[in-house]
Amino acid sequence: MRAPASTADVVHAATRHYLAGRAIEMSGLAAELGIGRATLYRRVGQHENLMGLVLADRTRVTFAHAASATPGAGVARVHAVVGAFIAAAVAAAPLRALVARDPVLFARVVMAPGHVEDTATALVADLIEAETAAVAIRVPAPRLARAIVRIGDSFMYAHLLAGGPSQVPEAMAIIDLLLGSATTPEGGR
Repeated sequence: MRAPASTADVVHAATRHYLAGRAIEMSGLAAELGIGRATLYRRVGQHENLMGLVLADRTRVTFAHAASATPGAGVARVHAVVGAFIAAAVAAAPLRALVARDPVLFARVVMAPGHVEDTATALVADLIEAETAAVAIRVPAPRLARAIVRIGDSFMYAHLLAGGPSQVPEAMAIIDLLLGSATTPEGGR
């Protein structure tokens, strides 16, 4: 007898659907995993929560790839990694498919507090802490990271908020201002 699907199994199966550009339908996912819908909901909660888990996982993967592919050090590296991550997110076909298929779900999962924002914030905060060891940070890294994530989201997905195109260069310019004003050389204020 096969063991019941774990939360990780559910997220993995849902991620396969997401990466293929397909909608994640809870009944179909339960059937695919050989579990009842009630078991599926006990494992991952409502559809919106499952999407948050999937997108948070993809955020980790995309950020890790951006970080590993980006050389440099210090504040310049923070800028470069965040820029590479934003570029990869904007270009991601599965994410674009989700936005086109269900922009309201996307906005609730990605642009509101939850798994995705918390994951992105933690990743950026860790990067800031690692790369700014030689400078004083005037704002706690987690708070600075959350501001960077929210600015990135608001400009990356401007087309959902205000009907205009994505404004990635503007986001990066504002993020640079934040990074520059939030840090000072060691010992200086």
